[in-house]
Amino acid sequence: MNTARLEAFSDGVIAIIITIMVLEIKVPHDVTLPALYALTPVFMSYILSFIYVGIYWNNHHHLMHAVSIVNGKVLWANLHLLFWLSLVPFATGWMGENHLSALPIAAYGFILLMSGVAYGILTSVALGIKGQNKKLVEAVGSGFKEKASICIYLTAILIAFTNHWVSLALYILVAIAWFTPDRRIEKIID
Repeated sequence: MNTARLEAFSDGVIAIIITIMVLEIKVPHDVTLPALYALTPVFMSYILSFIYVGIYWNNHHHLMHAVSIVNGKVLWANLHLLFWLSLVPFATGWMGENHLSALPIAAYGFILLMSGVAYGILTSVALGIKGQNKKLVEAVGSGFKEKASICIYLTAILIAFTNHWVSLALYILVAIAWFTPDRRIEKIID
C-alpha cells in the first residue's frame, strides 16, 4: 500500500490539533496591554506547541515521502504517534493557564517524550518493511538524534520540579535540533 492515505489522514489530524490549540486561547475581555500581557504564558505555550506540531508534521511528511510502502503495522504506529500529538493541546492549555508551573511543564514534557518515542517506533516499523528503500535505512542509521532527544526530555521532566525554566529551555533545545527536516531523510528524497 502506498503512503497517500496515511499522509492525508495524518495531515487532517494535525490540522485539527493546531486548530484546537488556537481555539484554547481565550480572548481578553479588556482592550489594554496589561490584559494581553496576562496572556503571555498562554502565548508562549502555544508558540512552543505550534512549533513542535509543525516539526512533527514536517518530519512525518519527509519520512512518508522517503518510504516506498506501508503496511498495517505502520498504520498502527502512525495512530500511536497521532494519539500522543493529540494530547499536546491539553498539555499546552494546562501549562499556559497555570503560568508555566512545574507539574504542567513536566506533563508537557511527558507528552513530548511519548511523541518522540512514538515517532521512533513509526520510523523503525516503516524501515523494517521488507523491500523498503535500503538507502533510507542506511541514512537513518543508529538514530542518535532520536535517542539524544529522549534523554533530554527525561532530564527536562525531572528538572521541571526544581527549575521549570531550565526544563522549558531543554524543550526548546530539542525543537531547535529538529526544526530543520531530518537531513538524513532529505538526502534520500532529493
